[in-house]
Amino acid sequence: MKVAIIQLRSVLDPQKNLARIDALILAAKEQDPDLQAIFLPEVFYSMSDGKSLTPYLIEGENEHFKKIQNIAIKHKLFVLGGSATTRTGDKIFNRSYNFSPKGVLLGHYDKIHLFSINLKEKQGTTVLDERKLYAAGKTPKIICVKKFKLGLSICFDLRFPELFRHYRQAGVDFVSVSSAFTVSTGKAHWLTLLKARAIENQIYIVASAQWGKNNENISTYGHSCIIDPWGDVIANCDEGENFAIASLSHKRLEQIRSRMDISAQM
Repeated sequence: MKVAIIQLRSVLDPQKNLARIDALILAAKEQDPDLQAIFLPEVFYSMSDGKSLTPYLIEGENEHFKKIQNIAIKHKLFVLGGSATTRTGDKIFNRSYNFSPKGVLLGHYDKIHLFSINLKEKQGTTVLDERKLYAAGKTPKIICVKKFKLGLSICFDLRFPELFRHYRQAGVDFVSVSSAFTVSTGKAHWLTLLKARAIENQIYIVASAQWGKNNENISTYGHSCIIDPWGDVIANCDEGENFAIASLSHKRLEQIRSRMDISAQM
């Protein structure tokens, strides 16, 4: 299956973000007409400053929900992984939305592990605490994308290997890691953690990320990538708003798992 990761510098205004997504998808489809799915970053629809909520909230199937759904319908692609801020009753979630090429909602996932950091560096102090804004999700989520099983995760979830082991034990082929890693934590840990989750579970990792100065309070690392079950990087966006394409293969999964059988000891 041909998939693309989309790397963005999302801002507060959804219309600006949607226009950039549209342009990047068109460029990716032109490069590879066989493209079947695209993966979007965390909070791709509207990026707040991390201190207050975006005013552009998904509630039920409101206009914001429909605009995300329409990405899939317009481009006739699976739209996967990316998250948007969602109100459900009196709670706010960082929720991943996943659509089929016909706009059918395949399932959603609410971020379980909420980011909290107080990091002092030469260039200043980064203080962010998602727990003040969001309720934590409770349940992992697996969806089917063609003949592949996809486990969903968002950003800080990457630091909790038990979630990825749960997905591997449930038979997933790949896990999405839609993210907005800060520059400092990204430089230190991003690629190391992504490779570790791929290698220790013998799965593909598809990591689409935010990049650049999103607002006065948040700068993100980028370096979106796709990693195969041996830990090889098979697609990479580096920096800038961009996309990268790779093929996911059951044959490759079987090849790696037959080299080293770890399933019986999980």
